[in-house]
Amino acid sequence: MTIAVWAPLLLPLLAAPLARRVAEQLAPRTAALTLAATAVALGTATLASLALLAVTGLLHLPYGAALAHLSPAHWHPGELSGLEWGPTAALAATALLGVAALAARTARHQYADLRRARAATGDGPAGLRALVRRPGPAVPALTVLTDERADAYALPGRPPRIVATTGMLAALTGPERAALLAHERAHLAGRHHLLLAAAEYAAACHPALRPLRTALGYHLERWADECAAAEVGDRALTARAIGRAALAAARTPAAARPRLAPAATTGPVPRRVRALLAAPAPRRPRRALRALAALALAGCLTATTCAAAEAGHDFHRAVETAQGDR
Repeated sequence: MTIAVWAPLLLPLLAAPLARRVAEQLAPRTAALTLAATAVALGTATLASLALLAVTGLLHLPYGAALAHLSPAHWHPGELSGLEWGPTAALAATALLGVAALAARTARHQYADLRRARAATGDGPAGLRALVRRPGPAVPALTVLTDERADAYALPGRPPRIVATTGMLAALTGPERAALLAHERAHLAGRHHLLLAAAEYAAACHPALRPLRTALGYHLERWADECAAAEVGDRALTARAIGRAALAAARTPAAARPRLAPAATTGPVPRRVRALLAAPAPRRPRRALRALAALALAGCLTATTCAAAEAGHDFHRAVETAQGDR
């Protein structure tokens, strides 16, 4: 188990950069789903490895071994001795506590941000005055906040809302407003906030997964850009709307929005505008390099999953042997 249990802790150092490289060669929707799934898989495997290390060290203690009815003469879960397992298990337990603390802080901040934003739309006891337009049950409500600062974002929750300020709406023409609102509707329809939340919690599990959050945010915005362009039927109009909205938001910085509330003005806007103005057909060059990177990523994910499963199987077999079941 000693070798297998370390693989899920080391392979994210290679898999995370590979995932970002592969995502650059994929369509926005596929790229976002690939990044989110990679982050969840690697984060889960990291937690499993840390838990196995911590539990194994605990069972090396006399009290832990007695509690699990283990025979010290047959308790050999790995190549390390009982004395060597102590520091390793202590580090693993400390890492687990750190992950739990980061996850709890992330959850607390997300909840507070969303609650503050919902209150600003009038859903809370201390909301700002807002004009709410409900075009129909299948379309998210549009909440227009009276604010000279330019801002617009997709606010998840029940009910989901598109929030825009009067400053943002005044900065755009009618067709540009339609493209901007189509972009925000795409965020809500795709439940992009769930993918962002998954990346946030995965980043708390392993430091190497933190760059995936930024990459995922870019591809989610590209996903929404393409959906908006398809809805309004004009890629140039969508690109112009995003560019003008970003310029308006830069001139009048808005209040901090929730991290789980995607917005058209976030991310590398010039790069997104260039992608919209380019031909929508997928790029074909360097197909061999793209396939090689995809195979390497698949190999890393497979090796990580198999290593975590093998470590768990070896641990279970060692416990059964020490208990005298075999």
